Amino acid sequence: MCTLEKRGQLFLLKLAGDGEHRLNPTLLDSITSAITQIRSDPSSSQSVLITTSDGKFFSNGYDLALADSDPSLRVVMDSKLRSLVADLISLPMPTIAAVTGHASAAGFVLAMSHDYVLMRRDRGFLYMSELDIELVIPPWFAAMIRMKIGSPAARRDVMLTAEKVTAERGLEMGIVDSSYGSAAETVEGAVKLGEELVRRGVDGHVYGGMREALLKQVLHTIGSNESVSNRMRNSGSKLYVLKNSVIGETVIKHLNKEQEGNAENFKFCTGYGGIGGILRYQLDMTAFDEDMDVYDDESD
Repeated sequence: MCTLEKRGQLFLLKLAGDGEHRLNPTLLDSITSAITQIRSDPSSSQSVLITTSDGKFFSNGYDLALADSDPSLRVVMDSKLRSLVADLISLPMPTIAAVTGHASAAGFVLAMSHDYVLMRRDRGFLYMSELDIELVIPPWFAAMIRMKIGSPAARRDVMLTAEKVTAERGLEMGIVDSSYGSAAETVEGAVKLGEELVRRGVDGHVYGGMREALLKQVLHTIGSNESVSNRMRNSGSKLYVLKNSVIGETVIKHLNKEQEGNAENFKFCTGYGGIGGILRYQLDMTAFDEDMDVYDDESD
């Protein structure tokens, strides 16, 4: 689970407890709920988000043991993380990851989904473990890495050698913005940076819009994830990627033919006088397969 604390104009979101903070559906839902709460705060567009964690792990990635017990949960976890990352990208405020422990695989991607990455140098590493555990990296992970790691050599070392990147090495690679001597100092550094960003007084909605433009390709890949698209196609399902135009929350729904025929599901996805009527996701439609449906309420 996670906790959320507000200090002035700073929101501190903490992955709580001494465990590995595996990104299972429960934790992902908890983080998403906190982001929704932050977005709904009247001061959100003048605020800053800091995400950190308790214990020796920032996050050790997806809960693979849970996925082994029920393979369908792999799709669920991937879908929930994609939705969460899209929400972070559209959040109307600067975001800071204070990485106070290991961040592996999906946990690494979660950290990189923030605008700034601060990291302790006395413990912990950033680690794309897929090569070592013999899993092909999801296309949207690769899109995030391409956008966030500028050097081809650094991308090679992260993805194709599975290097365990320390804070100092992360600084060299341009992944980490600053490093600190302890977990407490890392959080203090994040708070100081957050306060500096608040003092700049930027409009959070403008900031969020510019971030969305900057990470446009990541959003496209999140929405048209090839591996997910193939699974949905093989199961006869369609992928709906929608965005609440009032609060900006992203919704990703997978519906098979029977679910799609349900009146309530159809109304939710295609829009009517309630929540469905204000949902849309502004994407380049050419990024989607022709047999996938994405509805935009502004076209009505």
